[in-house]
Amino acid sequence: MGATSPSSYQNHSLALVESSRFDMGYTQMQNSNNNNSNSNNNNNNNIMHLQHHGQSQQHLMLSGGKDDLCALAMFEDSVKKLKSPKTSPGPALSKDQVNSALDLLFDWFYETCGSVSLLSLEHRKFQAFLSQVGLPANLRREVSGGRLDARFGEAKAESEARIRDAMFFQLASDGWKSGGLFNFNSCCGGGESLVKFVVNLPNGSSVFQKAVFTGGVENSKYAEEVLWETVTAVTGSVVHRCVGIVADKFKAKALRNLEAQHHWMVNTSCQLQGLVSLIKDFNRELPLFRSVIENCLKVANFMNSESQVRSLFLKCRVQEMDCGGLIRVPSPKCDPLKNFQLVFPMLEDILSCARVMQMVVMEDGFKVMCMEDTLAREVAGMVQNEGFWNELEAVYSLVKLVRGMVHDVEAERPLMGRCLPLWEEVRSKVKEWCGKFNIVEGAVEKIVEKRFRKNYHPAWAAAFILDPLYLIKDASGKYLPPYKCLTREQEKDVDKLLTRLASREEAHVVLMELMKWRSDGLDPLYAQAVQMKQRDPVTGKMKVANPLSSRLVWETCLSEFKSLGKIAVRLIFLHATSCGFKSNWSFMRKFSANKQSRVALERAQKMIYIAAHAKLERRDFSSEEEKDAELFAMSGSEDGMLAEVYADAPLV
Repeated sequence: MGATSPSSYQNHSLALVESSRFDMGYTQMQNSNNNNSNSNNNNNNNIMHLQHHGQSQQHLMLSGGKDDLCALAMFEDSVKKLKSPKTSPGPALSKDQVNSALDLLFDWFYETCGSVSLLSLEHRKFQAFLSQVGLPANLRREVSGGRLDARFGEAKAESEARIRDAMFFQLASDGWKSGGLFNFNSCCGGGESLVKFVVNLPNGSSVFQKAVFTGGVENSKYAEEVLWETVTAVTGSVVHRCVGIVADKFKAKALRNLEAQHHWMVNTSCQLQGLVSLIKDFNRELPLFRSVIENCLKVANFMNSESQVRSLFLKCRVQEMDCGGLIRVPSPKCDPLKNFQLVFPMLEDILSCARVMQMVVMEDGFKVMCMEDTLAREVAGMVQNEGFWNELEAVYSLVKLVRGMVHDVEAERPLMGRCLPLWEEVRSKVKEWCGKFNIVEGAVEKIVEKRFRKNYHPAWAAAFILDPLYLIKDASGKYLPPYKCLTREQEKDVDKLLTRLASREEAHVVLMELMKWRSDGLDPLYAQAVQMKQRDPVTGKMKVANPLSSRLVWETCLSEFKSLGKIAVRLIFLHATSCGFKSNWSFMRKFSANKQSRVALERAQKMIYIAAHAKLERRDFSSEEEKDAELFAMSGSEDGMLAEVYADAPLV
């Protein structure tokens, strides 16, 4: 028993740690405890006799089998604790050291809110670890008590101070749209959404405000009320400080109604949702998508459901790709033509298994089946048809193109002036796609323009004209606003919007200053300073060196434009997306669904606030799931290095 049971009792799952090291550490601890025990005691002699007996016989006969060794080791530990109740299993820490360690531990727990469950703190292995390093093991009450209130108070006070320090801000609301296009775990049905509210400040930072459950109610009137209540909660009586709202839904009614009621506001829809909706438009309106999806469903279902074909497919996939698994197919409960996020994995699998499927249809067993089964012949015909693969690649490439832009928008978090160039980039890339795959441009361009008009806001054109980042150098060396990039209607939109945002007394002054800005532009030295770029060390892409300079130049070098400048600084800082950061707050949904007590919900809200505050402080807009996927996707030497790190890590 001496070598077997302690390691089994201590840890069953430390697969990355050498068991010999663990056994040695445990044996040393056991020997230390044995030296502190009274060797003349009869009970202790009995335990030592059991140990000696286990060592002398490799196969100890216990009625419960080898699993009894764990219970026997626990029994032995209980006797030793009774004999030496004052013996501490870990080093003694001072009170200050304990408090400091607990502060760090609770900060980690709060900031990873949702990733680590509250119940994890009561796991016996974790509590054993705390005891081993000299920390109190019972933390459940403390984690939701005074420390939580104090940490929440600090974060709340810091956020409120930063909002007070800003002259104006934008409210971002994200979560009205439940589930993203590439969130393949989202269900087809509805369900209540967790809506997050973030305050975007002129200095480029963002502050978390709150998270609200919709309770399944998602009509525009309800959204309008919640949005305005949030605005008044942040501003108090000075509602003019909120210069706009960006949200991922309700542009047609809620945002537009609030804008009509409060003339100083600019309320826009999220550009990220606009691009996601564009893929849905393609799926719904392009006949190519319908044809490819129907054909792929026929092929995938046949490969997965027919036992003989399934066996051939799995065998060939292992031979060709060194991995198994069937094709991912959407649930029959969902309409694939309306839920493209459920179809995309199937397209990926079929495209990656092109060679495998061609091997399957060439197998003798499949050829015999084709003589008797018309569906088998039809599937074989599609798999061997070059047109089928060309159409599939065309659909996949278009989705991949737009998805790449979605990821870029998520990473860059563009401002309002970027919207028009962004959609011009969409048009250009879609046109290239049409040429590559011999697709008629007319129908595709019509879909793009329709989505553009749905998302368009006059503030796009105004911010594009006023942001010095987009000034164009003319033949004389002047840096002038890019009016030549606007349509005639967009030029009119700029005048109308600026007139609406200005006070009645300043409206004519704003238009006069706009004419001067159009003719004179910005001093070349300052324009070049604003447009200066540097390489991002992470992505390798060229980015603007100082994004805040666009606003700062209006408040300093262009102070002569007194009326236009006040509007310009409020327009060009506005964010074009509402996606602040990603989070995993599934535990909060459970609280809401189970109708927990008010106190429990308040505690959960405080944990959410602390976690969101920390994420925005770090400007961390990624999700834990994405980071985990990147970590475990490492290959080659990186995997070996990771294994060495875990293997060499000390146990305590």
